[in-house]
Amino acid sequence: MDGWTLALIDVAAMAAFMALAYAFWILPNLHRARRAAEEAQKEIETRVKEARLQAMEEALQARAQMEEEIRERQRALSRQEEKLSAKEEALEERRARLHQREQELDAARARLAAAEARVEALQAEVERELERIGRISKDEARALVVQRAEEEAREAAQRRAKIVESQTLASLNQKVREMLLDAMQRAAVDVVSEATITVIQLPSEDMKGRIIGREGRNIRAFEQLAGVDLIIDDTPQTVVVSCFDPVRREIASRALTMLIDDGRIHPPRIEELYEKARLEVEKEMEEAAQRALELSGVGTLPPTLFELLGRLRYRTSYGQNVLNHSIEVARFAGIMAAELCLDEAVARRAGLLHDIGKALGPESEGSHALAGMELLRKLGEREEVVQAVGAHHGDLEAPTAEAALVSLADSVSASRPGARRESLEQYIRRLSALEQLAASFPGVERAYAVQAGREVRLLVKPDEVDDRGAARLAEEVVKRIEQEAEYPGSIRVTVIRESRFTQMAK
Repeated sequence: MDGWTLALIDVAAMAAFMALAYAFWILPNLHRARRAAEEAQKEIETRVKEARLQAMEEALQARAQMEEEIRERQRALSRQEEKLSAKEEALEERRARLHQREQELDAARARLAAAEARVEALQAEVERELERIGRISKDEARALVVQRAEEEAREAAQRRAKIVESQTLASLNQKVREMLLDAMQRAAVDVVSEATITVIQLPSEDMKGRIIGREGRNIRAFEQLAGVDLIIDDTPQTVVVSCFDPVRREIASRALTMLIDDGRIHPPRIEELYEKARLEVEKEMEEAAQRALELSGVGTLPPTLFELLGRLRYRTSYGQNVLNHSIEVARFAGIMAAELCLDEAVARRAGLLHDIGKALGPESEGSHALAGMELLRKLGEREEVVQAVGAHHGDLEAPTAEAALVSLADSVSASRPGARRESLEQYIRRLSALEQLAASFPGVERAYAVQAGREVRLLVKPDEVDDRGAARLAEEVVKRIEQEAEYPGSIRVTVIRESRFTQMAK
């Protein structure tokens, strides 16, 4: 067979193979594919129907919601239209009332104008009649009326001025009291009562003989060197240093104390320890003067005044330390001057130096105020300060407001409670009165005044006074003390309640 025959045979064989493949494999698959396509077509149609139904339902719901919103808006518009209609009606009524009111006002104006015209006519007629009867012109009558009005206004002004003056004086008095209280509270310093003699305690009676020395050699050397008197009497273990000059007395007391502690008492040792005591006292006076300048707010002082100011550290007046008193006066005067817009520096300086004459000693003539004034004038102090110092005790008339403040501050510092030493009898009487007052309350078992009368302690009966009653008792005692007692400073009231329970174990 040739090539063409073989090719035809191959083609026929391929065709037979494809026919067999179609019959056994492709044909069944085509049937399955057709069925699958039909099922898919049905499912698609079903879903399309469902989607259309859902879309229709949503469209219906949206339409219903839109219709509801439209109805709601229509109702709101209807309500607004009703409100607008009501407002329009109210405005119409108001417009009508206003129009009626305007008409009534126009009628009233017309009546008022007519009445004014009648009044003017009557007034003119009255004036003519008054001029005819009183034989006085209109201008003259007006002048008389004005004159009487001026007199009445002047009298009213005078009465008002008197009222304002009395009110102003009362206000000023209250303001002065407040200023003084404020100054005393802000510038209060501790006041220590000091004596004019110094008592030295001895370790034994034998020390008296050693102080006197052989034939009085030691005591004579000490008294001549120190310028004091040593009083050695029958009082056991006591030596009294007496001297008018407080500085010499202080130096002598320290020197004598050093000699007693040292035990070696003879003239050379007396001179040595006296010099040591003198240097200590001078150093303390310098420190005290510097502290006074700082506390009083005064800048600097000349050396002479600075030294004299330090000497006031050991000077007392009725038990009140003069340097502390001067600091108080300076601060009082400065505070009040600042409140009154005066020269605070002058007031403070004059207050600090107002008692500088007391440091001059007995050799100065006249009162300490005038002696201090002359001293300050010689040292070139400001004339305002000099005059305030000279006038603080009334020896001269106060020439300035600052001088009056210094005098006032001096009185306040000296007269405030606790500043000056009270007598022993007054002290005991005051403590006894406090104890009796506290013991007069029911339930109080015992009462004690302690701390120099600055505290009252009450022991109460625990069966009669409970804890709350103790608190009330303290308040009541404080009120009674404030109302009835006289005391410096403040008093603390302490109520003590104690319950004890004891049992015996056998």
